[in-house]
Amino acid sequence: MDITKFVVSQRDKALLVGDYGSYRKQSSRRLLVVRKKLNYASRRKYTPKTPITAEDIARNHEFVHLLLLSAERAWALAMHMKSTQTTDGSRGVTGSTKRHITSKLQKAVSYATHLVNLLQEKDRSETSSQSLLEARAYQQSLRGAIAFEKRDWERCLQSFSETRLLYTSFVQSAGTKQDDLFRDLLSSNIDPSMRYAAYQLKLPRTMSIDTIVVRYVQPTDNAYVSEVLKSNPDLLQGLGGSARKSGTGKSEDMPKTIKWRSRTVDLEDASTAQALASLSAAETGLASFLSANQDLDPKSKAAAYDDVLLPSQDAVDATKTAIDELTAEGVAQGDARMQSLQITRTAVNYNLVSWRIGRNRVLCGEHDGATFKSETNRKSRKQRASEGSRAAQEEESNGKKLTRLRERVVLYDSTIQSLDSTKDFPGVAADQAFVDELEAKKAYFSSLRSKRNALALLARALELSSQSSLSRVPADQPTADGATKLEVRPEQTKFLKDFLERMVRQYRALVELEEMDSAASKVKSTNPLPLIERLDEYPSKGVDLTNLVTYPPKVQPVPVKPIFLDVAWNYIDYPGRPRKGATAAAAGKAEQETPTSEPKREAKKGWFGFGRS
Repeated sequence: MDITKFVVSQRDKALLVGDYGSYRKQSSRRLLVVRKKLNYASRRKYTPKTPITAEDIARNHEFVHLLLLSAERAWALAMHMKSTQTTDGSRGVTGSTKRHITSKLQKAVSYATHLVNLLQEKDRSETSSQSLLEARAYQQSLRGAIAFEKRDWERCLQSFSETRLLYTSFVQSAGTKQDDLFRDLLSSNIDPSMRYAAYQLKLPRTMSIDTIVVRYVQPTDNAYVSEVLKSNPDLLQGLGGSARKSGTGKSEDMPKTIKWRSRTVDLEDASTAQALASLSAAETGLASFLSANQDLDPKSKAAAYDDVLLPSQDAVDATKTAIDELTAEGVAQGDARMQSLQITRTAVNYNLVSWRIGRNRVLCGEHDGATFKSETNRKSRKQRASEGSRAAQEEESNGKKLTRLRERVVLYDSTIQSLDSTKDFPGVAADQAFVDELEAKKAYFSSLRSKRNALALLARALELSSQSSLSRVPADQPTADGATKLEVRPEQTKFLKDFLERMVRQYRALVELEEMDSAASKVKSTNPLPLIERLDEYPSKGVDLTNLVTYPPKVQPVPVKPIFLDVAWNYIDYPGRPRKGATAAAAGKAEQETPTSEPKREAKKGWFGFGRS
């Protein structure tokens, strides 16, 4: 029948968009529809309605919904009146209003009790024990609400303890979806009421909810509790012991203290201690899982971090609730209990931030996303069959690469924002050494964010990586083997720095090649000479094989040998050749010095050397 699921779904559906008043109206409309469907509406105004019997439930399970809707309508009216009075600051809940609220809750209990009595006749109603126990848990939750309004704290704890015991047994026997349903119901309605009732009874704050359940449940006088214990005999022992079983079935001791930096404080709040015990078990399970499955892809590893993030958030919520309770009691901030809780709050919040950042680092990939490798997309079976013997993998497209890079930038931004929020935790601003450590870690992740294929950003990343040199991992924040958290080891910063130095040199070389290429392109556009005439230039974009030489060759003047002018022949002195004037003067002087034996003959005159004498 899923009684609990029906009630919770009806409440969530109405309260999601409205208040208790709208939930009452919705229950009335739904009740009218069910009555008409079952032909159960009374024909006359003052005619009493026919009572519902076990045979009606066996014939149609909608009769169970009829009783549940009637009870929920009365409960919604009571809650609406209570919320209306408490939100008005001028006055509280008056006596008449309080009696009206109690009356409506009592009416809801009467419907729930009638349902339990009908389901007890299992042979006539044809119902299971699970449905009967769910109806009993619903009845006891309404009785606990009445005792809460009457301020009968003992009876309130008795009713809610039985309800919590029944729902705890459902959690252990139900599936994953039903498990979440029952846990939400316990944490939202039952546990806060029990904690407030225990406070009114002056019970120790260190007493956990499970211990209160064991104390106020009476298995010998209650047939429903006895039936639950028959199927699960160790239920009460598991709740009352000082050890808490984790999801893996192992027993985890409740921690007594918590350490933050150089200070160790006692855990005085039982809910916080339980949450930390659950967190410790989850961290151990995560480390074992990652060590045994090192070949998993980053998304599968990151999904395993959810088992740790949930108990981490529970520890944060439990600590905040304990602080709010002390604040409501008027405890000063300088009180020792408040100071211990503030230190605990800083420790659990920083632990939650560490696991969130560790999950982001796993999603970024190897070396925290410093390297970027292209992925291959595996084709479907239909595509492989159609393509035959061609490759079954194809290279990742540029669009998918850009999408992955954008996702990494978002993860880095989230990490940096989480580190900035850490400085707002209590006591962090006064710890200068811790603030310097946070700044170094922020510089490390900022350098990872800036290394996105641009020379200026790479240079900035290299500068930030130089600032993020961490000498050691803090001793007060150990990292589990196989699980990545916030801590950055020195070898990781050294790898990033060396990688960025290589990237800066690489992109500087690329810039130089681009400048050479642009200059060569300009020369080529203005003077497209063949390659044989440009052998002194480096072809950055490759050789243009269509422009090696000019073919067919054109007729053009080509210098073959040097040109000498005849006019200059007589005025240029060459080595080894005597001057012409000097030779003639030397010959004349020799003639003067040599004596002539014969007189000089007179030259002949006339044409052709002969003429008349």
